[in-house]
Amino acid sequence: MPERENPVGGTDDVEAVARAVLTASRLLVAVSARSLAVVEERVTLPQFRMLVVLSMHGATKLVTLADQLQVAPSTAMRMLDRLIAAGLADRRTNPDSRRETVLQLTEEGRRAVADVMARRRAEISLIVERLSPEQRVSLIEALNAFSEAGAEAPVPDLADTEPFPLGWVDAAPAGDG
Repeated sequence: MPERENPVGGTDDVEAVARAVLTASRLLVAVSARSLAVVEERVTLPQFRMLVVLSMHGATKLVTLADQLQVAPSTAMRMLDRLIAAGLADRRTNPDSRRETVLQLTEEGRRAVADVMARRRAEISLIVERLSPEQRVSLIEALNAFSEAGAEAPVPDLADTEPFPLGWVDAAPAGDG
């Protein structure tokens, strides 16, 4: 991809940025894979995605969950059945409509998500600690701009009690649907 004029007078090499982002994403995928080691005997990556979505939204209907994961309801049901068998999720009658079933994490499922996310945060923190304070500021600015351009919601601060979004469809707030 050729260099283009930047509005501020310099050059803008989109290909160089794309390469840098791809390299960083390779590192982040490796960190994510290592963080999943704590649950890898029990769940697949797609099943873990389901756990995270349930963690973010609480009790959710199957159709809403499938939509958020961008899978067919039958696929979501098979994934959920495996998570229920593993003791990480369960089905309950919707207290607002007894004809509906809602899906949610068990306490064990919440712990699994929290453990994975804590491991991921710790490993990323170790990497970030190797950067100078100036590099950290630049990285924050660049990653925030990148995330905004991709319409990705920020991860909550460590002190927040909310779960950590991992970058997939966030179609409805908790309790909707």
